[in-house]
Amino acid sequence: MARLIPEQRFAAVVAAAARTFITHGYQRAQIQDVADALGLGKGTLYGYAQSKAALFAAAVRYGDGNEPLPRPEQLPVLTPGDGEIAALVAARLAGEAGNLTLIHVLNTALPSTFDPAEGDAELASIVVDLYQRLTKHRVAIKLVDRCAPEIPELADVWFGAGRHAQVLAVQEYLNRRSQAGTLTLPGPAEPLARTIVELCALWAVHSHFDPAPATARPDGIDDIAVSAMLAEMVVRATTVSRR
Repeated sequence: MARLIPEQRFAAVVAAAARTFITHGYQRAQIQDVADALGLGKGTLYGYAQSKAALFAAAVRYGDGNEPLPRPEQLPVLTPGDGEIAALVAARLAGEAGNLTLIHVLNTALPSTFDPAEGDAELASIVVDLYQRLTKHRVAIKLVDRCAPEIPELADVWFGAGRHAQVLAVQEYLNRRSQAGTLTLPGPAEPLARTIVELCALWAVHSHFDPAPATARPDGIDDIAVSAMLAEMVVRATTVSRR
């Protein structure tokens, strides 16, 4: 008979599931892999999640600690219905997108007098805000980015409303400020916008799952310092007052 694990161990199940899906991808990951990572019998794990799809959904929903864990009487987590995971990701994206500093700036008219120093601060705040929001959803982003190519409905949301929409918003900002004369772009707006987004994603998300930084720096990555560094790099490369 499979041994039971304490109710409070659901957080450990979520963490192990996230690591498993990030390592193996969705198709190759197995419930047994998660059970082995926890030192549990496979049957015990079914007390926490009905299926592999349920484990994946739980990792996306709870992996970053942004939602309270289900109560014991709500377990096991049920297998999601068609489109449910994609809807979850879409809702998370929409919830963050509406509050981005970038979107607020795009929705606000540029003052007739705009000091270059204000432009520096505006651009830096956009980069730092983007970075910080990525860190809030680090586990979910890594999971979705790793597994979306294997889940068509999720790929449509992630690569469309997620990454591509973010790049387009940054591109729109760069074009507007360039046309207004408050930015001097070092190259075309489209690759520059993607470079900004991908640099933030690299350091806010992907580097935290790379064993090399952890080996080189036992204290890990300083997100505050790195976000400030990236903001300064972008400001130096694009703003009129620094060129």
